Formats: sequence, structure tokens, C-alpha cells
Amino acid sequence: MTTNDLISEIRKKKSFLCIGLDVDLNKIPKHLLEEEDPIFSFNKAIIDETHHLAVAYKPNTAFYEAYGINGWKSLQKTIEYLNENYPEIFTIADAKRGDIGNTSSMYAHAFFNDLGFDSVTVAPYMGKDSVEPFLAFDDKHTILLALTSNEGAFDFQTKKIDSEEVYKTVLKTSKNWTNAENLMYVVGATKAEHFSEIRKIVPDSFLLVPGVGAQGGSLAEVCKYGMNKNVGLLVNSSRGILYASNKANFAKAAQNEAVKLQQEMQKIMDAI
Repeated sequence: MTTNDLISEIRKKKSFLCIGLDVDLNKIPKHLLEEEDPIFSFNKAIIDETHHLAVAYKPNTAFYEAYGINGWKSLQKTIEYLNENYPEIFTIADAKRGDIGNTSSMYAHAFFNDLGFDSVTVAPYMGKDSVEPFLAFDDKHTILLALTSNEGAFDFQTKKIDSEEVYKTVLKTSKNWTNAENLMYVVGATKAEHFSEIRKIVPDSFLLVPGVGAQGGSLAEVCKYGMNKNVGLLVNSSRGILYASNKANFAKAAQNEAVKLQQEMQKIMDAI
């Protein structure tokens, strides 16, 4: 999927909602545990009830890898279902990969070619040669961790080296990598005060924004400082939507929560 395709979908749906498919078998409705593949059954129901409200879905691969080969099969089935039935949806493998060049090439092949994701999250700590193998794929996107929403982000990301925060150095350096036009960036919603500075460095890039909702981030603040002329944001919500109910009506409850976010996004888009 191209960036223009994503922008078109955002404008069509009046939404920049990304739903994180982070499935915990301890939290899903008990009746689904009787299904042959509870994880896929849960995901399918959520997708069918929310696809008209969301422009992206983001499975965190840890929630699938934790269940071994069966979890990996559930992930594969989920992405195949999305690609076959809702090809307009942007898919994100939240895998946070990044290793020496030949290993990164294999990771990129696994997520882009084998599984068919549109994008994958990548850690920048090992530098250019660990990221460029992901950037080499046409019409695929590499979402670089820039400034995350967790408390430990302050351990390294905001530390200054030669009077500049590390996350700013990451942003500036990455712009010079081969095929940097395929880059997007993770910026946590709980770091809204930094969005203005980030937009000075990457004014046109898409930002994947976790942390709205359960983690306390403000959608209004994120949009005030982070939105650009093409919106340029994918705001993720996981727990707040997925686990709105653990009863038989779980998918409809998830839809209701997604509607609330989409309507708030539409108001913001209509105001600009």
C-alpha cells in the first residue's frame, strides 16, 4: 500500500484510527475458548465490526508468539483475512525488530513477503544497516521507534548528546538513509509536548501514535501538535476497544468504543 492510498482512506473514512490486535486469551470472552482458533475468531469478529471505522490494524507479535506455532498461525490467518476481505486497510506488524543486515533482511522477508504486512515496527539502536533492509521493499513501510510512550523512554531517548536529545538525532539521521521516504515513526501519545519539535524534523512523515486511552494520552493534544496537511497520524487504541466487553456482545461493544474515537477524529478533521 502506498502512502497516497493510506491518505485517501483516511479522508474517505474521516478517521485515522489504528486498532491494536493484542489478543490475551485471559481477557477474551470465555465462549470463544471453545473455538478451534480462539485468537482468530476474536480478531475476525473485531475486524468485521470495526473495519469501516479504522484505517489500520496493528497486531503486536508478542501476543501471538507467546502461544507458539498456534499463535503464529492465528496471526497468519488474521492478516490473510484482512488482505483478502479488506485490502484497503493498512496493516502493521508491531514486531520491533532490528538486527545486523542479513538478519534484518530475513525479518523483512518474513513480515513483508511471507505474511503480507504493509509495515513493520523497527528499533533504530543498531543503526542504518539494521534498518535499510526493511526500507528496500517497494510500497512497504518501516515504522521506526522514535519517542515511545513508556516510562523507560526517559532512560535513553530524551538524554542529550552534544545538546540534542537522542530521539531527535535518530529522526535527523534516519532521513539520510536509502529509501527514507518509506519511513514512518512511533511517537507516544503521552509525549504530546514533543510533537511540535518532531514535526520540525519530519513534517511530512506519518507518525504511529500509541498511548491514547488506557495509557492516558490525549487525542486532542496529539492532533494539536502532531497533525499535518495530510493528517499524518495513525492513532492506536488496543485495550480500550478490544476489551470493552467480555460478554457475547464483545464485538459490538468494541465497535461502540471505536465509533467514539472515530467521531472525535472526524470533528478534528472537519475543523482544519
